[in-house]
Amino acid sequence: MSLIVKDLTIDIEGRRVVDGISFEVADGARLGIIGESGSGKSLTALAILGLLPDTAVTGGSVLWNGRELLGLPEKELAQVRGDDIGIVFQEPRTALNPIRTVGRQIAESVRIHQRMSKADAWQRAIAEARRVALPDPETIVKRYPHQLSGGQRQRVATAIALACDPRLLIADEPTTALDVTIQAEVLELLRDLVTDAGMSLVFITHDLAVLSQIATHGVVLAHGRVVEAGPVQHLLRDPQSPITQGLLRDATSTLWRPTKGAES
Repeated sequence: MSLIVKDLTIDIEGRRVVDGISFEVADGARLGIIGESGSGKSLTALAILGLLPDTAVTGGSVLWNGRELLGLPEKELAQVRGDDIGIVFQEPRTALNPIRTVGRQIAESVRIHQRMSKADAWQRAIAEARRVALPDPETIVKRYPHQLSGGQRQRVATAIALACDPRLLIADEPTTALDVTIQAEVLELLRDLVTDAGMSLVFITHDLAVLSQIATHGVVLAHGRVVEAGPVQHLLRDPQSPITQGLLRDATSTLWRPTKGAES
C-alpha cells in the first residue's frame, strides 16, 4: 500500500502554513520529513490522518492505496487510523490517558478496531508490551503512565500505534524528549519493528543525524514548502539547499551507530 501526497496545502485562520507539499511513500519504504520548528512537518502528518483543527482548510490530495483521505467523513477516517495507519506522537505523557493503566489503553485500541473480547484484548496488550521490549510485560501493563520512564511511555505509545498491525506508521518526533541513550534504543526499536512487519514509515524530525539512523529518503521542509528531497545519504554528503546545509551543521551526534545501515 502506498501513500501519495500531492500539492498539499493547509490554511489556518487565513494563513497558509503548508504550501504545495508533495511526496510519495511506497509500500515498505522509510521516508523522513525534516525541518525546523514551524516548517509544517507535523501539520502535514496531522492532515494525512484528518487530525487538523476544525479551523484548518486543506487542499491538494492525500491518497492512501488509491483512496482520497482529504474530506473523508470522520467515521471512515477513524477506521483508517489504527487499521491502516498508526501514529506515535512526540510526547506520550500528553497522548496517554493518565487515569487508565497502559495495558487497558493498548487493549482498547485492539478492541475498537478488531472487536476482540476483553480477556483476549488484555492478552494481546501483554503481547504488544513484550513486542516493544517493555520489561516484565505482565506487570508493567498494570501500571499508569506516570509510573513509567519517558522511554517506557514512548514504547507504550508505539505499542498502541502498532497493536492493530497498520501498514503505515507515522512517528512525529518520537525521540525529541528523550536523552541520547534512550533515543538510540527507541530508534532501533522502531526500525526493527517496521522492518520485521514490512510496513512503511514516515518519520518526522528536526535532527538530520536522527533521520540518518532510520530513514532511507528524506524531504526537507521550510516555511511550509519542500526545499530539497532525495536519498538521506545524498542529503548528508551533498546538500543543495541552504536549509539542508544548516540542518547538517546543526545535526547532533548520537552515541548510537546502527549495526545495519539506514540505507539497508
